[in-house]
Amino acid sequence: MSQNALVLIGRILIAIIFLVAGYGKLTAIGGTAGYFGSMGLPVPTVTAIVIGALEFFGGLAILVGFQTRIAALLLALFCVASALVAHFDFADQMQSINFMKNLAMAGGLLVLAAFGPGALSVDRRKG
Repeated sequence: MSQNALVLIGRILIAIIFLVAGYGKLTAIGGTAGYFGSMGLPVPTVTAIVIGALEFFGGLAILVGFQTRIAALLLALFCVASALVAHFDFADQMQSINFMKNLAMAGGLLVLAAFGPGALSVDRRKG
């Protein structure tokens, strides 16, 4: 299998989690805002919309390879921030796993930001 095909498959796999999570947040703003408020996040409704949009549209950008490096950097920062804010309870094994999952996703996104989306992408087609 070619390197570009592997990068495309990698982009698809990493995009799925952000598309699903972002869609879920954007279609349930009230519940998401309630959860964010319970964690003490500021202006929970606005935060829910911003985070939902970042996840959904960032995931879409990764999927098609559009502005990939920027999207990957933003999502990597989000993953680290989310790990620190929502998954920092190491006494809870599931939170520890989610913390490490977020760091692993950030690592993959940083690699994507560094090396680009591959030839099978909008970024490469337009340039």
